[in-house]
Amino acid sequence: MEYNKKSVRDIDVAGKKVLLRCDFNVPLDPASGAITSDKRIVASLPTIRYLLEQGAAVIACSHMGKPKNGPDPKLSLAPVAKRLGELLGQEVLFAHDVVGPDARAKAAALQPGQILLLENTRFEPGETKNDPALAKALASLAEVFVSDAFGAVHRAHASTVGVAAYLPAVSGFLIQKELEFLGGAISHPRRPLVAILGGSKVSSKIGVINNLLEIADTIIIGGGMAYTFSAAQGGKIGDSLLEADWMEYSREMMEKAAQKGVELLLPVDTVAADAFAPDAKHQVVPAGEIPDGWQGLDIGPKTVERYCAAVAKAGTVVWNGPMGVFEFPAFAKGTQAMAEALSRTDAITIIGGGDSAAAVEQMGYADKMTHISTGGGASLEFLEGKELPGVACLLDR
Repeated sequence: MEYNKKSVRDIDVAGKKVLLRCDFNVPLDPASGAITSDKRIVASLPTIRYLLEQGAAVIACSHMGKPKNGPDPKLSLAPVAKRLGELLGQEVLFAHDVVGPDARAKAAALQPGQILLLENTRFEPGETKNDPALAKALASLAEVFVSDAFGAVHRAHASTVGVAAYLPAVSGFLIQKELEFLGGAISHPRRPLVAILGGSKVSSKIGVINNLLEIADTIIIGGGMAYTFSAAQGGKIGDSLLEADWMEYSREMMEKAAQKGVELLLPVDTVAADAFAPDAKHQVVPAGEIPDGWQGLDIGPKTVERYCAAVAKAGTVVWNGPMGVFEFPAFAKGTQAMAEALSRTDAITIIGGGDSAAAVEQMGYADKMTHISTGGGASLEFLEGKELPGVACLLDR
């Protein structure tokens, strides 16, 4: 999908009430309820500051977590309002409901340059069902809709898609940046385009591999999914992760790569462990020769060398999914080596959210990447070539 959407810069917001969909789904400490990472709040600041500086009255909204039966005090956005106020250096008003009397009264009284945060949108049962009545009620609070929650655009919910039926809808800076980098990598990459795909399951990456076989020059496979490819070639994988139902598909992908002239790189050696544990005994074995009772938990040194060489020649690199169990230091070397290789290249480097983003940040290479996506699921669907409903609904340029 190629998107050329209007952004906040393309419309006049002065003196207008703007409904701004943010991604404030921040992690909370289960015991204290304190925010443990405010990264998503910080990411929203450029759009919020711009709107306030332009003289808009900002009505921000977001979901948090998955409340099961209506409002759950543990998933209230009240701590977010407090933290957002600290970061902005101004008061953030808070509504104790989404479209109820408190939200309506505070939105009606809101003045240009002020900001109001509504309560968790998922406290409304109609949110995840994209209920038109809820969408209409949300839209009635404002005159313009700005979407800046890339992490939620792959879901057609009332606050991500529904409101766009009732208000002129444009993107914020965060979504604009995602479309620029992810969209550019897919539609007109600087070549060679190298895609690194890891993570545990082939099944979760089917659409991505299929789509990338049409556009990439090289596809690198790592992580748990590599063992299904290895088994499909007749290799011995011991107790490694295996999706037996996807072996035939893996064979088809290898054939398709050969037909299309796409280099599909698979591990040539593996770090195998005698248990899934951080202190497990481990050894390096050739790919397809993992002994019974052992399981592959990382790519081996020869594979690292091979993959890093491919990255060194790249013009654009898209990375989604770690190379091994990077949470265990003994099995993080493959992921670490790839992050380091990306930090040294002159290529455009795009990290597709989720675990790869977490790994790159933990390992201290975040500032060396061209772009780190803020949406794991959304970036994955983008790489699959799927339409993102929360982007498709925005006004075209």
